[in-house]
Amino acid sequence: MAVAALLATVTNAVTFMFPPLVPLMQAQFGLDVSASAWIFTAMTLGGGAGFVLLPRLADVLSDRTTALLSGAVLTVGALAPAIGNSYLTLLIGSALLGFGSSAQLLPLGFLRRHLPGDAVSTAVSVLIMATGSGTVAGMVGGGLTVKFLSLQSFFFILAAAMVATTVALVVVLPPSKPESSGKIGVPGTVWMLAWLTLILLALTQGLLWGTAALVLLLAGIAGGVAWVLVERRSSAAVFDVKVLKKPFVKPACFAAGMFGAVDAGFLLLVAYYTQTRTSAGYGLGVDALGTGLLMLPFALMMFIGGKAAEKAVAKGRKGSVLVVGATICAVGLAWLAVAHQDQWQYLVGAALVGAGSRVGYSGSFAVPQMVVPEHKAGMAAGMVGTLMAIGIAFGAALVTALLTVATVPGTSVPEAYLYAVGYVITLGFSLLVLLVTLVSRLRQRSNRGATRVKTHTRITPVKA
Repeated sequence: MAVAALLATVTNAVTFMFPPLVPLMQAQFGLDVSASAWIFTAMTLGGGAGFVLLPRLADVLSDRTTALLSGAVLTVGALAPAIGNSYLTLLIGSALLGFGSSAQLLPLGFLRRHLPGDAVSTAVSVLIMATGSGTVAGMVGGGLTVKFLSLQSFFFILAAAMVATTVALVVVLPPSKPESSGKIGVPGTVWMLAWLTLILLALTQGLLWGTAALVLLLAGIAGGVAWVLVERRSSAAVFDVKVLKKPFVKPACFAAGMFGAVDAGFLLLVAYYTQTRTSAGYGLGVDALGTGLLMLPFALMMFIGGKAAEKAVAKGRKGSVLVVGATICAVGLAWLAVAHQDQWQYLVGAALVGAGSRVGYSGSFAVPQMVVPEHKAGMAAGMVGTLMAIGIAFGAALVTALLTVATVPGTSVPEAYLYAVGYVITLGFSLLVLLVTLVSRLRQRSNRGATRVKTHTRITPVKA
């Protein structure tokens, strides 16, 4: 449990440490907003591949082998920009860190398989607590390091943390046999990575590539639809699409994507606004550490929101968890749309968005776990994680594109009104979760009603 929590903490820290550092990376390497978007593009593409492969590898190889692989990738990913100290090595490192950070899903399957009894709630609880710790470490640790040292030193320290985590995995995790007797369908996996990459590229680079990005998006969607049709008949399917037919699994996967879009949009909007110098006519002029501290309630509220959601899911209130999470996020984003000019306003908004998104994530990942056997735990986590990666890419791309629509004359700084618009758009993602979940709930009630009517209908015998 301890080493699983450590792995989840470190990998979540990687995910949340980059947003506050983006303005610093732009200044050090002379990047504009569009070029900095490639940092997230590389991380998102790597994460998309990791969410597909790592949980599935844990099923068909072993938890220990997969955890060690992810630790090695994370270490190399941190060393690349530390040694190279260039924009190119930063992109390479971002891709590797994105892939390795997908190991945040491994403890969910690992704890479920190795703890006695019904360990789903315990696994989710450990993962939630570690996620909160990792988010705090990522938001504050990165900013604290670059405040007193340098960006290059930050990556060296990150590499040392990855080495320590990998050593802990070697020492603690016991060798084990594969949980699944199946094999990874190589053609299906490559096919999925291909159409997923096309979609992620289109979402993250749509503004720069224009019509070409639209072509990529359509090709990715078409490839995804064809992939689903083929996977239904495959004997070595990457994901068991039959799981999607279980109650609330579809809305849970959709919600994971939307909550990913909410978090990505929120973090970028906060990072850019708070680190904008006041000479532009707005902004708070804080550094990366200041941004991390302002977003600290976002991380801390994950503990409270996740624990409450875990209890609700365990009692069978799956739809309620998604609705509550989306509603809290919507309230927080509505607040920030009108109140984002002072530091205390971010503390309030960050707390609400953090609590809401954690409630939503808890429900999104727990629902599929409760309807699959143990040997498919990794597959179920990867299915939700893949949708989350797409959502993160979509939210980051949309906000990045929005912030380039209009700039302050004579500068590359976005106009102030774009931030209010950005929060409203991000609010729309939460409303979509509410809509899809409520529709699914109504359909479930309708199906149960039809089943009861059919069960209690009897044919009265006709006398001769």
